[in-house]
Formats: sequence, structure tokens, C-alpha cells
Amino acid sequence: MDVFELLKTDHEKVSAIFQQLEPTSEADTAQRQTLFAQLKRELDLHAHIEETLFYPRLRQAAETRDITIEAIEEHQEVKDLLAELQHTPPADESWGDLLLELKENVEHHVEEEENEMFPQAREVLSQQEINEIGSQIQAAKQQQKSSSATAM
Repeated sequence: MDVFELLKTDHEKVSAIFQQLEPTSEADTAQRQTLFAQLKRELDLHAHIEETLFYPRLRQAAETRDITIEAIEEHQEVKDLLAELQHTPPADESWGDLLLELKENVEHHVEEEENEMFPQAREVLSQQEINEIGSQIQAAKQQQKSSSATAM
């Protein structure tokens, strides 16, 4: 399984959640909470997978080291915003502003990843590595889904 296709699919899934979440209002607290929980779950899992399975290999290569370090810093900014949103009541007027800031951060990260990091990564990873990392990501996601299902 191609790692780049898997990660792009995650990006599309997150974008779709933002599209549903953005038009909600302060009165839609239940919908905001549900969609935000889904968004947070997707972003947390995606960041974890990238940081443990994809980025370590890219940090090893001089050609992709700097952009990988930058991506890890961007992940931290997203995590900080997610935490701030999680502790802000959905009916609070600042919640929408925080969501917009999160969306802009995620979109910037995705754009850099897909347009800069991925092409550079294709240069440093063999096709076998691309497929192996993709398979590892797929397995990690399956394991996460299984443990989420048993936790409920």
C-alpha cells in the first residue's frame, strides 16, 4: 500500500470533517462536540502515525530532514490548538475562531506535505519502503480501530 495515497486519504477525510464543522453555530453544541471529537480522533491518529512510522525514516535523509522537523513542529501547533478547543465550550464565541485557526494550520501543513515533502520523500524512499511504510500505517490504523471498538 502506497504511504502517500494513505496519507492523502487522511487529509481528505479531515478536510471533509472541517467542511461539516465550519458552518455550525454556537447553538449547535451537540453537533460541534460530535464533529470535533471525530476531527480530534482523526488528527491525533494521523499525527501519531506520521511521527512514529513515516517521519523517522525521512529524518534520516539529509534531503528531507529539515522539512520533517518543520512538520513535527507544525504537528505540535495543531495538538496545542486541539487541546485549547477541547477545553473551550463549543457555545463560547471564541470556539469558532479557534476552529478557523486550527483549519488554517492543518491546511498549511497538508499543502506543504503534499507539495513539498511527498515529492522529496519519493526521491529518498525506495518503492519497497513506500509500500512497507504504507502497510505499517494500515496495520496501525486497523489496530487503533479494533482497540477503539473494544473500548466502547
